[in-house]
Amino acid sequence: MSEKPPKASKSQWDFFVGEALLGEGDELAHLDLMIGDRSGPVGNAFANGLVHLSQGHTPLLACIRPNLLPKPQTIIVPKVTVQNLDDANKVFGPAQAAIAKAMADCLEEGVIPIEKADDWVAIVSVFIHPNAKDPRRIYQYNYAATRLAVRRAIGRYPPLNKLWFDKDRAKHPVAGVRVPRLWRPPYIQVALDNPEWGGHKKILEQLPKSDRVIIEAGTPLVKRYGVDICKSIREILPDTFIVADLKTLDVGKLEVDFAFNATADASVVSGLASLDTINKFILECQRMGQYAFVDTMEVEDPIAKLKSLKEVPDVVIIHRGIDTEETHKDPTAHWKLIPEIKGWYGDRVYVSGRPRVLVAVAGGLNNETAAAALKAGADILIVGRYITSAKDPERAMRNLLNVIPGSSDIDLSRVHSDDDDTGKAKFIPD
Repeated sequence: MSEKPPKASKSQWDFFVGEALLGEGDELAHLDLMIGDRSGPVGNAFANGLVHLSQGHTPLLACIRPNLLPKPQTIIVPKVTVQNLDDANKVFGPAQAAIAKAMADCLEEGVIPIEKADDWVAIVSVFIHPNAKDPRRIYQYNYAATRLAVRRAIGRYPPLNKLWFDKDRAKHPVAGVRVPRLWRPPYIQVALDNPEWGGHKKILEQLPKSDRVIIEAGTPLVKRYGVDICKSIREILPDTFIVADLKTLDVGKLEVDFAFNATADASVVSGLASLDTINKFILECQRMGQYAFVDTMEVEDPIAKLKSLKEVPDVVIIHRGIDTEETHKDPTAHWKLIPEIKGWYGDRVYVSGRPRVLVAVAGGLNNETAAAALKAGADILIVGRYITSAKDPERAMRNLLNVIPGSSDIDLSRVHSDDDDTGKAKFIPD
């Protein structure tokens, strides 16, 4: 019995992946590219593509002109179904020639190593809109996109610093939705605690558009209208981070599911709940892609409770309740816990270096105490009546936003650029 051949190590084959979108209008080019060894997975896909034909998506060899193939040899796969001869001519004409010319130029310029000219092959999936009309623009956009995709593939773009920087702030142009994440504190969380939705609706419509603003469906509001009130908030502010303040005490998994289906980005569990409930709550938030907030209001020893948890929350709230304002008049009394909480979770950081756990403070916050809270290390300022009872909610919010260092309207102040493909990304600070 013959021995089985040894499994190939990862280093035996070159395998690179690139993508690029360039241009505008119906002639816009978007392509996906694989390039690598003939003897590896790219070569296998290359050979299979040429012999396994699919109606409307027939692969074809890229050629500069008939009888002149580029190196590395490349096949083109149409992403959009080719339905007629007019569609076919766009692919078998300007797109085919553009991709072939780009591959040959990348080889001549040294982007593709010359010693790999006969060892590598490439596969390019190309998007040609059925309404595309201008052959020159089809050629121009696909030529440029192919060059860019090859450079990105060989350079293993994006560099991690680019990925960490843009993944939470980017908005996909076709997705039609932007799911916010808490990637750049500090934030101001507006607590809609009054159980009268009509008033809150007017307030939401007046708030300034800022990535620094979080909206909380407060516990009284949730109790009156149900957690689906988050959907009503979402209709007014579709791209805003929404917190469902459930104050969960039991069946944490079930309540997280309710909040998730109501489009909430985060759910709040009471720190008074059992360890089992809090741990299950956090696990379910992780499973659903939500943020898990733990509210330590009335917890006798918040640090001890947090140290007893098996799971790590995303946000810990230091909270002075409304009913205790007369007996606990100083809202800053509990802020000494901020460095203790951050110290306990100090080694829990993301690979990017960002802290894993944020600290929020609630109770007695206004434009005067906000600065002190930030100085104490707070990442999220939870504000209720200062905003919701103000005669001018927009002005009140601006007063708070002005306390936060840097720009309050992140996306408006940012200069977006894709010209950082060298890996030495430079960004204009917010």
